[in-house]
Order: sequence, then C-alpha cells, then structure tokens
Amino acid sequence: MPDPVLSRFAPAPTGFLHLGHVLNAIYVWGVTGARGGRVLLRIEDHDRQRSRAEYERAILDDLDWLGFRSPEPLVRQSERHAVYESALARLRADGLVYACECSRSEISAAGKSGSELRYPGTCSGKGLPERPGLGTRVRLAPSIERFEDLAHSVCEQQPSAQCGDLLVRDREGNWTYQFVATIDDFEQSVTLVIRGDDLLASTGRQIQLARLLGRTAPPRFLHHTLIMKTPTQKLSKSDGDTGVRDSRARGWTAPQVIGHAALLAGLIDRPHDVAASRVSSLF
Repeated sequence: MPDPVLSRFAPAPTGFLHLGHVLNAIYVWGVTGARGGRVLLRIEDHDRQRSRAEYERAILDDLDWLGFRSPEPLVRQSERHAVYESALARLRADGLVYACECSRSEISAAGKSGSELRYPGTCSGKGLPERPGLGTRVRLAPSIERFEDLAHSVCEQQPSAQCGDLLVRDREGNWTYQFVATIDDFEQSVTLVIRGDDLLASTGRQIQLARLLGRTAPPRFLHHTLIMKTPTQKLSKSDGDTGVRDSRARGWTAPQVIGHAALLAGLIDRPHDVAASRVSSLF
C-alpha cells in the first residue's frame, strides 16, 4: 500500500447513484480510512452531452445522506479544460497526437481485440488537421505494462493490442474518460485508485499515458468485484437500477443501504446495518 494513501471517489453526473456506487464508496472510504488516508471527491462531468447539473446535486445530496464526505475541495472536470489542453499540447510537441475521422461504426467493422473495440490506426499517417468534428488520438507504444493490482495480484497488459491508439477527445469535442482521469490522478497526486473490475482493462493504458505525461511512478490500483444485475450484466444508472433515491423513498436508512450493498458484494456474510463511519472495519 502507498503511504500516505490518497484516493478519490469520482462519479459521473449522468444519472443517480445506485448500489454499485455505494459499493465503490465502501471500498474507497473503507480501504483509505483503514490506512489513515484521505479521499478526494471528483465530479467526472467531461461528457457535456450527458452530464446534468440536477444529477450532480442529487449525487452530492445522496453521498451526504449516506455519510460519505470529504473535507477536500470538490473538483469538477468541466472546470479543468485548460489543464487538459496543456497536457495535450505536451503530447503534441512530442509528436504523439493526430486527428482521426473514423466513426465508431467504422472502427467496429475493423474488428475487436477480445471484448473491446481496437482502433487499427487508420488515420495515424493521414496528417489530418485537428479541427472540430474530428477525434484526437495519442499514439501508444507496443509495450507491455506490468503492474500489481491489490485484488488481482500481478497483471500484464498491452494497450496497443487491446485498444490501439488512445482516443483522448471525441468528435463532439468531449475529453475522454481515459485521458482526463489519468491527468487528474497525476495532477492531484492520487496514490491509490480504487474502482470496479469493469475498469481493470483500462489500467495499462492509463499507466502508459501517465508516463508519457511525466508521471514516473504510477498510483497503486485496487479493482473490486461488482454488484451484478445478471451474471453478465452490471447495474446501470441509465436503467435506474437499485437507486439510492429509491431506497430513501422507501424509508431505508443510510446504514441499511450500505449494509445491503456490502452483503450483495460478499463483504459481510449476514444482513446488518453498516454506518459510513464504520466501513473501514470491513477491511
């Protein structure tokens, strides 16, 4: 474990909090608290089309009701455009940036690498000018990224084979999750990234990108199990699955909601209430 531990809870305001977010909060505040660390709260509103102010207000209200709080200043990605532009300029100066005119359907037609789309480098040599309406990509080296995950032990990934050159700004002008999360974790000196297993495949590319931006020592990572709706389908904000707002409306208490999420994830073996102030005892 890094020392000191600085982690973050980073919801996207594209829907209401559900039990999957509660489970992540349990891990973030629980593991960090057990090590005497701090948690940053970051609103990942980089997607301007889907982010909504009413969702942000609801997220912050639900977190406060649950008891998951941070004394650190709130960070919004929508307010950090200049930071991301500066990072992109550094990569551009190193000859790593190019414009891309490919649509998702065109990339999909080129095939997948495992379970995800892989960009085949169609525009890497075209010399297209960067302009509105085109995506922006960063060239990735064919290196193997080796890291130790605190839940999965040693992992090896080759991002160039998994996803190809990384999309950092889409055709609508939105910064991508991979880009801004990597920059924010670097700029905010996050030492421990705690998130769900669905993002494990992102780790190698974020480590490589951070190194290109000057981060010599990446953060440590812990990817935890998810609460699943079906054996193959995780909970979804867009589907309104098991929302915290719904539980509040039914009269549940915050410790009941936290305890229920912990039970579904196997962190406790029988139903009981768990207060936010006590989640560190689970670890």
